[in-house]
Amino acid sequence: MEMKSKEEIRDLVAEMLPEEKAALCSGADDWNTVAIDRLGIEACRVSDGPHGLRMPETDPKKIPDNHNMQAVSFPAECLSAASFDRKLLRQIGETLGKECQARGVQVLLGPGVNIKRSPLCGRNFEYFSEDPMLAGEMASAYVQGIQSEGVGACMKHYLANSQETRRTTISSEVDERTLREIYLPAFERTVKKAQPWAVMASYNRINGIFATEHREYLTDGLRYEWGFDGYVVSDWGAVNDRVKGLAAGLDLEMPGSGVMDGEIVEAVKSGAIRKFVVMA
Repeated sequence: MEMKSKEEIRDLVAEMLPEEKAALCSGADDWNTVAIDRLGIEACRVSDGPHGLRMPETDPKKIPDNHNMQAVSFPAECLSAASFDRKLLRQIGETLGKECQARGVQVLLGPGVNIKRSPLCGRNFEYFSEDPMLAGEMASAYVQGIQSEGVGACMKHYLANSQETRRTTISSEVDERTLREIYLPAFERTVKKAQPWAVMASYNRINGIFATEHREYLTDGLRYEWGFDGYVVSDWGAVNDRVKGLAAGLDLEMPGSGVMDGEIVEAVKSGAIRKFVVMA
């Protein structure tokens, strides 16, 4: 896939129809974004991470029992973080980036930088640490390694998503100081040091507001305060209200259904979404 400059991207956006812009705000299927053939915009393929590529096998002759392609299994983040070795994490990222290139993957869904707040969390193995600084340092090196190979990293799961039980329905009730000192720093450090191409918004609510609709964190904090210039993608199926999400700063719904594209166009025309960069 050819990399384009920001100026070239702006020129492409200026040529797009409202319906085409809306289509780019949701995926084409589970693992691909929408292609706009008229303008030569290719689909972007993503793959689950962070410890290797999890991709469905497309060759009927090679489909194994789990229907996924064979891939290298890298050390879990809980293990690699115990090394306290930034160079090792960058090397892991570089190797993952090369494998993504070989498989035609443009964005790897990782690293996971959520804080380990309970031993009962079912995904602690794929989070770096209970220490925000260590998590941020390890994640920064990992992201830099992946992106040095021309592949994007998607940091997840933003924000305060530290349990698996009822993760799609819970509200993480956290005061501002605790967020600033424990749950936000790993994300902030990684954005400022490594600028991942993407950040994944989590399923849970934060103090009663869905993470995918929380402008305070998706836009005010992530973009204005930290200087993030990538795109925000939902966790798979985490979108509650597409228009509210866009207004808050959620750029891409995954996996896409396309059923809300018309609502997006109407929301822009009616002024319900006034500052929507892609549609502007």
